[in-house]
Amino acid sequence: MLLIDQYAYINHLAKTHPVEKIVLSLFLLIFSLTVKDALISLITFSMMSGLIIFAAKIPWTYYLKLLCIPGLFLLSSMVGILFSFTQHAELLYSSVWQISFLNGTVYITTQSIQMCIQLFFSVLSSISCLYFLTLTTPVHDLMQVLKKCRVPQLMIELTELTYRFIFVFLEISVSVFQAQNSRLGYISIKRGFHSLGMLISSLFVHVFHRSKELSIAMDSRGYHESVNFLEDSYYYSKKNWTLISFIFVLIIGVYIEFGGILV
Repeated sequence: MLLIDQYAYINHLAKTHPVEKIVLSLFLLIFSLTVKDALISLITFSMMSGLIIFAAKIPWTYYLKLLCIPGLFLLSSMVGILFSFTQHAELLYSSVWQISFLNGTVYITTQSIQMCIQLFFSVLSSISCLYFLTLTTPVHDLMQVLKKCRVPQLMIELTELTYRFIFVFLEISVSVFQAQNSRLGYISIKRGFHSLGMLISSLFVHVFHRSKELSIAMDSRGYHESVNFLEDSYYYSKKNWTLISFIFVLIIGVYIEFGGILV
């Protein structure tokens, strides 16, 4: 089991009703993406990070590692937006910074800076909302909520099975890699590429057999186009709904009063 999945079961908010966590995270996610305001995104990121670290008791070092994964893609995207290239430097009027390079000019404009700031804070707020939901709510509980929301049964089952086979892929790939590595399968670049190809082919063969075994097991247990799960008992909390309502009112009030202050 992945560590991120373990925290979903053992965090301090695991017994909180999943609807409450879904409503909070999705509202802040949709609102921050809709208004596209840097201040709102910054407040959302700070608020969700605080709930993850202090309320759910997720180690801040692990949360920081999780932020670094999409952070690399975010920085690469910001570089492409921030810097522009042209061969007609005489047409530049609103550039903040420019330098001649390879018979052309690399420059930065005020609009690109504003766009990067907006992108940076919007992505951070979105990531924090999704991480809050992922780190505090097991997938099984999310499927229960989707089922109550009348999401098609086929989509729920495909999601459950896809999530299950993620761990099957990881389990088989780790075991095959360890077996190859113990036999010096990656001692050189040539042997490494050969071993990698063998790993990929054996991975798909093993997963195919595991899926076939799963199908046989489900049929033997009376599977009839629907998978039934044991539902956990959760209770709504007036305290939590009051806090969620306060956060909604606060974030909307801040946007009305101070919207656009950072850009």
